[in-house]
Amino acid sequence: MKWNKAHNILAILLPIQIVLVQLASKNSAFVERYYSNGLYPYMSSFFRLILGWIPFSVGDILLAYLLFIFIRFFFRLIKNRFINFLPKTLHLIAVFSIIYFCFYIFWGLNYYREPLAKNLNYKQQKYTTKQLQKVTEYIIEKLNYYQLEITKNDTLKVKNPYSQKEMYTMAVAGYDNLSKDFPQLKYQYKSVKSSLMSLLQSYNGTSGYLNPLTGEAQVNDRVPKTSYPTTTCHEMAHQIGFAAENEANFVGFLAANYNDDLYFKYASYRMAFGYCIMEIRKRDKNLSKKLMTTVNKGIIKDFNKSNEFWKQYKNPFEPLVKKGYNAYLKANKQNKGIDSYSYVIDLFISYFEASEQH
Repeated sequence: MKWNKAHNILAILLPIQIVLVQLASKNSAFVERYYSNGLYPYMSSFFRLILGWIPFSVGDILLAYLLFIFIRFFFRLIKNRFINFLPKTLHLIAVFSIIYFCFYIFWGLNYYREPLAKNLNYKQQKYTTKQLQKVTEYIIEKLNYYQLEITKNDTLKVKNPYSQKEMYTMAVAGYDNLSKDFPQLKYQYKSVKSSLMSLLQSYNGTSGYLNPLTGEAQVNDRVPKTSYPTTTCHEMAHQIGFAAENEANFVGFLAANYNDDLYFKYASYRMAFGYCIMEIRKRDKNLSKKLMTTVNKGIIKDFNKSNEFWKQYKNPFEPLVKKGYNAYLKANKQNKGIDSYSYVIDLFISYFEASEQH
C-alpha cells in the first residue's frame, strides 16, 4: 500500500484541530457570538430542512456504516498480519480527522458556549436545602394537579394516549409558545425521529441522542410514554445549540411545560420532580421520605413502572458504556460527567424563584 498524500495532510490536521478546539474552549464569549449565535443556527437549520422530511433516521444508518468500516479495518489488519500497518493507520487517523472536524463544526462547539444561566440572566449560586425543598414542594403540587386532571383519580397511573410520531409534532407547539417569552429558545424545522437503534439504546440505558453529524434528534421509542415528551424536548434543545446536559434538561422542561397539552405538562413536572427528589435524598433521607408521602399514589406507580422497564435491560456492558459516555462528557467541559444531567436543579430554582417574583 502506497502512502497517500491526502491521508498525510488530514492526519497532520487532526492535532491542529485539537489545539484549535482547546483554544475555543477557553473563549466562551467568542463561541457564543460567532458560532452558537452566528454560524450554527444556519447550519443546523439547513441539516434539519434537508433531512427532517425523511421518515427514518439517516444518522443511525451513518453511525452503523462508520462502525462497520472500523470493524472491517481491524479485521483486515489482523487477517493480513499487519502488512502496511503505518499507511493503513494513517488512513484511519485521516478518517478520524474528518469526523472530528464535522463533529465540532456541525454541533460540538456548543459545549463551549456561555452558560444558559447567563443567557437567561439567572444568577448561579449554591442553593440551600430549604430552597430545594420549597421548589420541590411546588413541583409536587403541580405534578399532583396534572395527574389528577388527567386520571380523575389520584391512585391511577397516567397513560399517555399519543403515538411517538404525534408527540414529535406536538413538541414543536411547546417550543412555539416558549419562544414568545424566550426568543433565544426558538425552534424551527422539525427533524425528530425514532431511533433505529432503540433496542440498543435501551440496553445502554439511554432515552435518546442527538446525531451531531446529521442534526437529527433520535428518541428511543421503547421508553415509557409518560416521560416521552420531555425526552423529545430535551433532544430538540440539543438541536438548537444547548449541548450541556443540564441545560438541555432545563430547556426540555420549559418546552414541555409551555405546551398546552396536559400530558406534556405532566411530563415536565414529572422530570423536574425526579431530579429534585434525588438531590433531596442525597442531602436528607428523612425529608425525602416525608415529601414522598405527599405525592399521589398514581405518580408513584408511574415511576415504579419506569424502573421496571429499565431493570429488564440491565446488562454487564451498560456500566462500561456509561463510563465511556462519562469520559466523553468530561472531555467536553462537563466536569461532572453523567452527573451533569442533575445539575439542572439550580436552573429550576432560579426559574421558579424568578416566576414567584413576577
